Amino acid sequence: MRVKRIVSNIAADRPEAARRFYGDVLGLETLMDQGWIVTHGADEQMSAQLSVMSEGGSGTPVPGLSIEVDDLDEALRRVEAAGFPIEYGPADEPWGVRRFYTRDPFGKLINILTHK
Repeated sequence: MRVKRIVSNIAADRPEAARRFYGDVLGLETLMDQGWIVTHGADEQMSAQLSVMSEGGSGTPVPGLSIEVDDLDEALRRVEAAGFPIEYGPADEPWGVRRFYTRDPFGKLINILTHK
């Protein structure tokens, strides 16, 4: 047996509200919309990882999601332009990533990062 995919599920009263953050800001496509569930993703092959954490690193809280991007400065610009709060960073971390924290429309803490 092998794991084929890991999907993160976020509880929300209005799943369509995710489109503004995950679609418009981060550029993910709407892959499925059944009204009660809206799935965002990309055709590009991505690696699946599951992190179990006692803290978020550098004394930060544990984020609900970590999203790796190829251009952190552009991601930061889009997040700020859309009015989402920056709660940490941007910071160059000693383990080799540059990142910032924001919150999605449902209040979930999101770690947006790139490897240096």
